[in-house]
Amino acid sequence: MTSDEIIKTTAEHTYGTWRFQKGWKPMHIVDAEGCYFYDSAGKKYLDFSSQLMCVSLGHKNKAVIKAIEEQARKLPYIAPGYTTDVRAELSNLLLEVLPEGLQKFYFSTSGTEANEAAIKIARMYTGKYKIISRYNSYHGSTAASIAATGDPRRWLVEPSGKIDGVIFAPECNCYHCPIGHGYPGCGVACANYIEHMIRNESNVAAVIVEPVVGTNGILVPPEEYMPRLRKVCDENNVLLIADEVMSGWGRTGKWFAVDHWNIQPDILTTAKGITSAYVPLGLTATTKKIADYFNDHYFAHGHTYEAHPLTLAPAIAAINEIRKYNLVERSLEMGEYLGEKLIELKSRHSSIGDVRGLGLFRAIEIVKNRETRKPFNTKEDKINGVQLTVDKIAGELMKMGIYVSPWISHFVLAPPLIIEKEEIDSAVGAFDEVLKIADDEVE
Repeated sequence: MTSDEIIKTTAEHTYGTWRFQKGWKPMHIVDAEGCYFYDSAGKKYLDFSSQLMCVSLGHKNKAVIKAIEEQARKLPYIAPGYTTDVRAELSNLLLEVLPEGLQKFYFSTSGTEANEAAIKIARMYTGKYKIISRYNSYHGSTAASIAATGDPRRWLVEPSGKIDGVIFAPECNCYHCPIGHGYPGCGVACANYIEHMIRNESNVAAVIVEPVVGTNGILVPPEEYMPRLRKVCDENNVLLIADEVMSGWGRTGKWFAVDHWNIQPDILTTAKGITSAYVPLGLTATTKKIADYFNDHYFAHGHTYEAHPLTLAPAIAAINEIRKYNLVERSLEMGEYLGEKLIELKSRHSSIGDVRGLGLFRAIEIVKNRETRKPFNTKEDKINGVQLTVDKIAGELMKMGIYVSPWISHFVLAPPLIIEKEEIDSAVGAFDEVLKIADDEVE
């Protein structure tokens, strides 16, 4: 098939996710290596968002590929009721790198499934059913995980496409403070409001949060927020679920984002960087206290691909690669460099309202008016198919060979942890050119 035929067949016979199908013409990608991927015409693109913030080791890491090959030859599949070498080996590695106290693991095939399992476990363990999530969050696309999602992707499947019992709290967003105190924010007002919700709702099983919010803005909480939230949950006998699907595996300059505040969640979910996305793997990790409950209570969850050996082997390799090349420390160092470059960029562009992040997990937020912080577009624009300013800018960046992930009014910058300073300079330089599009529309 020609490249045009491949694109045509794909658009006609497969669904493009989270989009209107009309006019979809997906780019035909034929290769990827390191921090770059290549289209069918041979054009090279710097992958400045690690695809969907997941290819943390860069493309074609030899150790991870070798692990997949060897496991495929040794034992490509066995049912989850059995055990394997890789199941035990990965479990031991997880005990070394996960936040202390997380000691029992459920393996699935996505972050969505990891969160689905977490919500079910929380409900089974506590005997309660309400889940508190936050606005400006994303936890997945299946019934429980989309119900816990605060962004507009939830709106279109209500009421039948989600579970009941999820309620939403204000997000921790110091640039657009939902409590009204404004930047740099009051620190714990949004955490205190969650306590108010717990006491007035009753029957709350768990609070689920992204410690650093991903797609919805790379929102980093103040220092006191996560410790306060942990205390609120403890005092009210509510579980704390940390969704580290995007922020884990060195992305923020720590193994996991909760490590920045020395917080131990009751349940931690993750995926993406656990295998650098070479093979789909999700993880739901719980404390021993939760695990012990199921010694005498039925664990009512599972699926065919749980603990699939072909997904576990590359996770072992990926963790070893992160350690071998000190990529957690490197993420912190290179993230500081990227952060400095973004601050300089902001000084040159009136459309940049805020730059923020931790490690190699950063955001550029554009606004029409810096004083009022008025965004260029809204959530309603996104689901109604209005062309977004961030999409126009992202399109121009692609023409220049730079891929970034846009979302409503910001860009998620999450390059592979192996990125070099010269490549960061190239991406920031491209932004410097194309942000004129937004600058020209500033009020």
